[in-house]
Amino acid sequence: MGVEITEMAVESSAIDGLFVITMKQARDERGVVREFYRRSSWLEHGLPDLGAWHQMNITESNPGAIRGLHGEDMNKLVAIVAGRAFGAYVDTRPESPSLGQVVTVELDAGVQVLVPKGVCNGFQSLTPTQYLYSFDAEWRPGMAGTAVHPLDPALKIDWPMEPVLSEKDAAQPTFAQAVEGRAAR
Repeated sequence: MGVEITEMAVESSAIDGLFVITMKQARDERGVVREFYRRSSWLEHGLPDLGAWHQMNITESNPGAIRGLHGEDMNKLVAIVAGRAFGAYVDTRPESPSLGQVVTVELDAGVQVLVPKGVCNGFQSLTPTQYLYSFDAEWRPGMAGTAVHPLDPALKIDWPMEPVLSEKDAAQPTFAQAVEGRAAR
């Protein structure tokens, strides 16, 4: 078997600044190498220069677990390292032309999502999952941003499995409450 190359591909979405990206991948009899981030390729595809990453986290989640919806004041590049997940993204930025838009994405290895500042990011693990977050700022308690209850019926997110939420996520406001609170600031 020779080397099979999958080229990088970028899709825009209904949310302004949110992109779904297929990573460049090289597959051979040994396995796969995925290009998580290469600045020159990003710029060639019209994506923003994200500068240096300031923090990277990997979560391990059990099937059914929902993490999010969180929209901190930082750009995020998220991807699955192992497993499968259902990603959900909600635009809560009051000044955005796509305010209120919801985008969902099937996530598996090789797919990543660029989440702009203020857009809420969340996912539900469909299998045991490792999810990689890269941030262009360091997370700190009380940082600017918003969060939304992931089961808010107004969002019409069809989570594929019975949800398992943390107490923190279960206590988040609805979309309407979060946007009202953010616009008041």
